[in-house]
Amino acid sequence: MKVLFENVWIYDHGSLRRGCARLGGGEVRFSFDGPFADAGDVFRVPGDGWLILPALTDVHVHLREPGFSYKETIRSGTAAALASGYGALCAMPNLNPVPDSPAHLAQEISLIRRDAAVRVFPYAAITRGEKGEALSPMEQLTEAIAFSDDGRGVQSEEMMRAAMEKAAALGKIIAAHCEDNALLHGGYIHDGAYARAHHHRGICSESEWGPIRRDLALARQTGCRYHVCHISTKESVALIRQAKAQGVDVTCETAPHYLLLDENDLQEDGRFKMNPPLRTREDRLALLEGLRDGTIDMIATDHAPHSAEEKARGLEKSAMGITGIETAFPLLYTELVKKEVISLPRLVELMSLAPNRRFGIANEGNAAVFDIEHEVTITPERLRSMGKATPFAGRRVTGQCMMTVLGGEIAYSAIETEGCR
Repeated sequence: MKVLFENVWIYDHGSLRRGCARLGGGEVRFSFDGPFADAGDVFRVPGDGWLILPALTDVHVHLREPGFSYKETIRSGTAAALASGYGALCAMPNLNPVPDSPAHLAQEISLIRRDAAVRVFPYAAITRGEKGEALSPMEQLTEAIAFSDDGRGVQSEEMMRAAMEKAAALGKIIAAHCEDNALLHGGYIHDGAYARAHHHRGICSESEWGPIRRDLALARQTGCRYHVCHISTKESVALIRQAKAQGVDVTCETAPHYLLLDENDLQEDGRFKMNPPLRTREDRLALLEGLRDGTIDMIATDHAPHSAEEKARGLEKSAMGITGIETAFPLLYTELVKKEVISLPRLVELMSLAPNRRFGIANEGNAAVFDIEHEVTITPERLRSMGKATPFAGRRVTGQCMMTVLGGEIAYSAIETEGCR
């Protein structure tokens, strides 16, 4: 099947241009000088109000298989991603078994090859069982996209130094979940005004930025390619900004919820509980400034689905993590681009180009088509993911994915069912 879009907005080398696009049948072609002369047998779509971008890439998702398929499966999670404009995902390693050996990694890769609707690149664990006690055989796990103990911080400086030295020798990235367990004290939301007012145990900001400061020094010493996961504090932004100025090979990500929400938005509901937690307004504004000045390289979702029962226990006892992959682009387009916080080309850089560049992911022949005028309400029950917990339930957004093209072929289309104007 081929679809011809006429008078559509197209992202083209850092700018937006009106043109025609022919997608499907093995090709992704654009014309900015009028209709295609050889349009052929195609399904024609008037493109007013529609936008074509490179397919999105999310370097931080939890697909929960193997080991936790009651929360999400590779099939359900990648179906959700495909219908949201994503062409590639990097899957975190907090699984059962943890991908900390060739056999365990092969088990995950087998499931990916069988069930994934988009390309999935697995992380391998930094340490055996993500326990922080012994390094995994990293030289035997180079089929993984990078190394991470996500869900847990590497507590030992010497262990992280050894991991960075090994990763540097292998030319691989260390993607760090930065969390100092000694500073947690049983906390589960940010240690701020809301926690004090509602008698909750708080997580201090230093539990995140302290390990980042340590790791940046190690990255400078070892020459490791270092990536910081889901930053949430103003101190984290400042430390990474300084390290970049000093020539450290560091990139970082944040997530939509840290950009759009803070502790003032908290409710006594498990859908507001994630790790790291929602911080202060000042932290959120610092993250937005980090987007604008290039300190923050990319936006990942930290898509972390749980069962309904696990998220129904309130702030204190619910599992940490929210669903995010289906809401990310509409939220960011609505709240950041339409409100002129950042430009649309900058959002494309953050959600597609920069992740692909840093992690070496090819995106040729992959595209996503969004309707940027149609307004919808985020409704958990309509999400394709098995995880339904989102703090954005009921939010009105624009930016609905209408088509995803992978390798020149139409892998997902809502055009026939949703119609076109």
